[in-house]
Amino acid sequence: MLDPQAQALMQLMIDKGVPPVNTLSPTEARASYRSRRAFTQPDAPEVFKTKDQLVSYNGIQVPVRVYHPFSAQSQSALPALVYLHGGGWTIGDLDTHDVLCRSLCLQADVVVVSVDYRMGPEHKFPVAFEDTVAAFEWTVKNANLLGIDAKRIAIGGDSAGGNLTAAACLQLRTHTVQPAFQLLIYPATIMWQDTPSYHANGQGYMLTKDSIAYYTDNYLRNRNDANPQAR
Repeated sequence: MLDPQAQALMQLMIDKGVPPVNTLSPTEARASYRSRRAFTQPDAPEVFKTKDQLVSYNGIQVPVRVYHPFSAQSQSALPALVYLHGGGWTIGDLDTHDVLCRSLCLQADVVVVSVDYRMGPEHKFPVAFEDTVAAFEWTVKNANLLGIDAKRIAIGGDSAGGNLTAAACLQLRTHTVQPAFQLLIYPATIMWQDTPSYHANGQGYMLTKDSIAYYTDNYLRNRNDANPQAR
């Protein structure tokens, strides 16, 4: 039995005529993802403040959006969450996950640093991974300016963002300041799928075999990148 909420979402996508992502170019897919926020997301809740900033490293600038909860008015060292959006390393941005990040900020009472990492196919692996690590290190380095307790910085994400989270934590395990917590929301942890669930549910449930192949091909340079020892 499919969860009623999942059923309702799938029917809504059909009613609105949202095309399968794998039938679109990356540019078209990104525009489609942004546009459907209007009917799949609630209104954005108000937080104390937000600020768009840039993470600079190795001549690269990665946009981030920092959300502060209302408790920032009276507390100077809040816990934080560095957040990586989902979207198959191909679609999604600061705006597609704005409502979610605001909700996490308010409900967990933490500063959220949402990362607009570079995506495929324009930027193949390991670019998004490197942007993720850089964003975490930037958050640690700027903890005082951001009103964050450097010892309580978590990292998390959904889907592709969960993959980047887990990979970054492996990279950061030898660093002086490590993530205090991993928030893994249905993370992509198998890059080349061959499981009973994958074969049984590969059609009809939005994230199909074809769309998974589309995302993976956009992100990875070749199959060797799926090896955990690739980095």
